[in-house]
Amino acid sequence: MNICVFLSAADLPDRYTVPAREFAELIGRGGHTLVWGGSESGLMKVVADGVEEAGGKLVGVSVDFLAAKARTGADEMVIARDLAERKALLLEKADAVVIMVGGTGTLDEATEILELKKHGKHTKPVVLLNTAGFYDGLREQFRRMEDEGFLPLPLTELVFFAEDGVGALAYLEESAGLQ
Repeated sequence: MNICVFLSAADLPDRYTVPAREFAELIGRGGHTLVWGGSESGLMKVVADGVEEAGGKLVGVSVDFLAAKARTGADEMVIARDLAERKALLLEKADAVVIMVGGTGTLDEATEILELKKHGKHTKPVVLLNTAGFYDGLREQFRRMEDEGFLPLPLTELVFFAEDGVGALAYLEESAGLQ
């Protein structure tokens, strides 16, 4: 399965990097392919290293203005013209999406993927990996949106919140019929 992971390229503390590395190793050991932003820095590098070292493949989609930070030696690396094309290519190459910790870029990617799913533009499973409670506030906001009628489908059909990588991967494999 090609698993797109949206996440930060920042250097982060162990409370985020250790669980990210564990999830990456699960992807690789499971024989899955990481589809990611292609960066060779921060959490993106941690995840790519973990997947590769555990035997998984790497498909990167960088963007023109960040191409100098793209990982060399990935199984495939595509350079998009802009962020909109990058998001479209990431989704196109993925069978499933996992949203890990990140900043405004990750939040932008997450909301676009969820909006496309809400409108039936894709049916791929989407997981918010809630490492160290990072997305507790967002989960509460989504619940409020659902309760107040802002979501045309149940939140559980839009996104799955996983507290750890084991739960995230189990959900994705079950969704893909691999369990």
